[in-house]
Amino acid sequence: MLFWNLRPHFHEKLDVITVIFANHAYKILEGELERVGLAGIGPKARDLIDLVRPELDWVRLANGMGVNAAKVDTAEKFNRQLEAAIYTPGPHLIEVTL
Repeated sequence: MLFWNLRPHFHEKLDVITVIFANHAYKILEGELERVGLAGIGPKARDLIDLVRPELDWVRLANGMGVNAAKVDTAEKFNRQLEAAIYTPGPHLIEVTL
């Protein structure tokens, strides 16, 4: 899992900024299903490629590891969070909701 791969950065308190673009689905798998002609899959199959039940809370996961984190939904908020992360030592995570 991506988050586990980030653990060394968090553990060592490295100056790393992680940006997660959270679309809450495996969009690449949706595209592959469409490519092979399976675009009209049923709800049980759809459950296998979405990430909404439960929806991952990246900010709480990061905070639980002692990492500053924020969720943003606009470019302006992203810019503010990125600037703050650049000028504040230690690891940061920014979740961009799509």
